[in-house]
Amino acid sequence: MEDTFLWIVSAACILIGLAGTVLPVMPGALFVFGGLWLAAWIEHYAYIGWVTLTILGLLTALTYAIDFFAGIVGAQRFGASKWAITGSAIGTFLGIFFGLPGIILGPFLGAVAGELYVRKDLRHATQAGLGTTLGLAIGAVAKVALVMVMLGVFIAMRFLFK
Repeated sequence: MEDTFLWIVSAACILIGLAGTVLPVMPGALFVFGGLWLAAWIEHYAYIGWVTLTILGLLTALTYAIDFFAGIVGAQRFGASKWAITGSAIGTFLGIFFGLPGIILGPFLGAVAGELYVRKDLRHATQAGLGTTLGLAIGAVAKVALVMVMLGVFIAMRFLFK
């Protein structure tokens, strides 16, 4: 009975993590890693050992590095200032409270507002907003891909390489 509950918790962590991979401010990859670690622990590390868990941990860390750099690189490619990047971060946070439209528009509007604060040029501010949003979108896709790789590594090690 106890193992059943732990398997449910493991699956819940993985599902929450998958959702959190695309939702800003939620540590999606960390939840997925926690769920996978719990699954390995339930089976007393019989199939998933420290090497696999280390690989999964490195992939988890990589998702956060990508998340951090994607928005910055996108913003810099389009000439955004530090104010635009800061505005994008604030817009991302505030956008969460407005559902999917807020998640999509928040970073863009925040970057535009930040750039307008510095340069007062709507065209340049719009470019900065697009660059920041594009970088965040590319980062989100990369994070989803890495989480899928994490799940693939776990499944391969658990079921294919016994």
